[in-house]
Amino acid sequence: MEVGILGVVHDDALRFQYDLTLEVIKELILDFDPDVICGEVLPTSFEKYKKDSDNRGYWGEPPSEYYELIFPICNQQKIKFVPIDWVELDIWNDFDPLRDYSGLEKEHLEKELDIWWEKQKEAATKGEIPFNTVAFDTVTKQKYQWLKKLDQNSHFIRWECRHLIMLQRIRNAIKDNPNGKILCIVGADHNHILKEELNNLKDVQIIYPLR
Repeated sequence: MEVGILGVVHDDALRFQYDLTLEVIKELILDFDPDVICGEVLPTSFEKYKKDSDNRGYWGEPPSEYYELIFPICNQQKIKFVPIDWVELDIWNDFDPLRDYSGLEKEHLEKELDIWWEKQKEAATKGEIPFNTVAFDTVTKQKYQWLKKLDQNSHFIRWECRHLIMLQRIRNAIKDNPNGKILCIVGADHNHILKEELNNLKDVQIIYPLR
């Protein structure tokens, strides 16, 4: 079985700046030709979308690329969509990684976080598909190791628990579609986790980057 990973960005300005536009994402999806797309969408949000595709603006809604591109492609191409994200919205804000910092110390850490983002953006261009590069994944992994040192509980809730559930939902999709070709589309920060963990699955070939 082939399982592809495509990391995207959720901001339209960034998409145009780094040439990872919705048109490019569409081309990558169609070239991969998946039977199933596992997307960074909450199951509850996907249920809301199925009931009313025009209902937007609620907390936890999918990023814009799903409404504008991925959901329509799934409908047009008869691709099964599986929501894999996990967030407990009522406590998410309570676990901000900088919650225990204030004043000048917090300002310093916010600036350091901005520096990490600049490093990520610089590394994002070092491959054929922006944000789907070894350099980007390396910097991203280092960034989250740094964040873990700031607040281990925040990192556990927002990153480790989230990934345990996301990965299990992908494994379930693989089990439920044993003859299918699966494409995982997530925010690019998640790329390295999915690649490292899914590489351990038996009889699964990971395609990353897609080109």
